[in-house]
Amino acid sequence: MRTRHLFSDTPSVDFVGKRLIAYGLSLLVLAVGALSLGLQGLNLGIDFDGGVLMEVRSVPPVDVATVRSRIAPLDLGEVAIQDLDAAGDVLIRIERPKGGESAYSATVAQVRQALGTGFEVRRVDVVGPSVGREFFIAGITATLAAVMSITVYVVLRFEWQFGVAALMATFHDVLATVGLLSILRLDFDLTAVAALLTLAGYSINDTIVVFDRIRETLRRYKRMPMADVVNVSVNATLKRTVLTSGMTLAALLPLALMGGPALTTFSLTMVFGIVIGTFSSVYVAGALLLHLPPVRPDAIGGNLDAPGDAPPANLNAPSAGAGEPAPPRGTL
Repeated sequence: MRTRHLFSDTPSVDFVGKRLIAYGLSLLVLAVGALSLGLQGLNLGIDFDGGVLMEVRSVPPVDVATVRSRIAPLDLGEVAIQDLDAAGDVLIRIERPKGGESAYSATVAQVRQALGTGFEVRRVDVVGPSVGREFFIAGITATLAAVMSITVYVVLRFEWQFGVAALMATFHDVLATVGLLSILRLDFDLTAVAALLTLAGYSINDTIVVFDRIRETLRRYKRMPMADVVNVSVNATLKRTVLTSGMTLAALLPLALMGGPALTTFSLTMVFGIVIGTFSSVYVAGALLLHLPPVRPDAIGGNLDAPGDAPPANLNAPSAGAGEPAPPRGTL
């Protein structure tokens, strides 16, 4: 069987009929995440909470495991070690030590002594609490700005109803993912912010594909009920959504399982976000249009109440003059 025939049949699933169940699951995930954020907050990483960054070079080059084995007995708390290049350069991130400014100097001295004479300290940066707070505010601002920019694009590309639905769906994906980061106590640092920004773009891409099909279906079947329009459109794009998300997860899972500590936050954030984003694109984004005022008829190329051919009873059959099969209708 050739690959192009693996998904030859268009599904016919009543996504709109199951929207209340989907809303319930979404609210449950958001509520648990909000509860975790309220009780324990985010596990801020060194970038946001402050700490020490040291770039060292080993002669001859050694691997990250060797560096970690020498630093581990110091019990310095959260320590992230990243291999920078083949020349033996390693970046060491150490969480903010307790005890004020003198504690930073003591931490650097401890690391120097533990590494020994085979290592050259090339750079030492201290990130204080105030700088970390500035990074945190900048990261949150960047995420919000990205979501709002995406919303403006959708409003200009479609109609304001689509923009509102896209905004709600994107916020749903980002907030649910942040909640899971809090629950699992994963580091929330600049890497996590980069993952959230990537996730926002990925999520809106899936949503736009569904919205574009909804607009196309509205133009083709001007008297079709909106619930049917959403079902038809989601089913028509379902294979594309599942295959795209599946292939992306196939690339991310090895990073999450074997990428090491340096990639854990980014890869797991993306994995959680893609699963949540796929769910919202299929079950939430399109269904939200049912709860908003009807889309302007002139914005979709025809009056929804104007006389015209109703959709055929079997939407898998070719429509008159279309020359191609129509998309399937969800079971309502």
